[in-house]
Amino acid sequence: RAAAVDRGEGPVPDLAAAAGRLVAGPLGAVAGWRRGRPIHPRGAVLDAVLERHGAEPPLGVPWLDGSGTTGAVIRFSRGAGLPAPLPDVLGLAVRLPGDDDEPVDLLLSTSGRGPLARRVPVLRSDAAATYGSIMAYRSAAGPVRLAAFPDVAPLPSDPEPVAAAAGTVQFTLAVAPGVQGWRPFATLRTTGAHGPLDTGLRFDAVRHPPPGLVADGPLARFREPAYLTARRVGS
Repeated sequence: RAAAVDRGEGPVPDLAAAAGRLVAGPLGAVAGWRRGRPIHPRGAVLDAVLERHGAEPPLGVPWLDGSGTTGAVIRFSRGAGLPAPLPDVLGLAVRLPGDDDEPVDLLLSTSGRGPLARRVPVLRSDAAATYGSIMAYRSAAGPVRLAAFPDVAPLPSDPEPVAAAAGTVQFTLAVAPGVQGWRPFATLRTTGAHGPLDTGLRFDAVRHPPPGLVADGPLARFREPAYLTARRVGS
């Protein structure tokens, strides 16, 4: 962008952010119609525990390389809200305690595992699926993506059966730098239902990334304006 300005061409438009602003209007309309979330409208909220053991080989990012155990709250949902057993883009949102009263939020969607497939959402009907950040994070190790791999039997994706299995669901969390393979760094294990079936809990992966990571790339720039408007209208 700076080179373009130096040549007198003016700033280069951020197409991803512009697309996000364009989509914000329809998302806001859907949020108003649904009187809530425009996407992932229904979900099951569960208590969980995250146990970090560190990536091997280390990446130079303390949160990914270190160890520790912390409580978490997670939400399983169906992206478009289509009725099961129809396939949908399923969501796994994770909230962890952070510093300065700010949480750490992960937003993962059903995706592939390979270097290219991990960038693309995939329709699933089984909640025991691979979930990926799709959006990249900037880090000391370069761009990285996060994923959750299931260590659980097949699980229907409607909120009710997910909530019924609240104490038996487990995932392995992994990180992939660039196009390299996945490096497991943590285990995420549910412990029970978090009060009612669903709550008004909102997650923001752009504003609340893990320590040492910065939401980056076109998807991050697209998501921020689109989700901001949708949350404002749907709250």
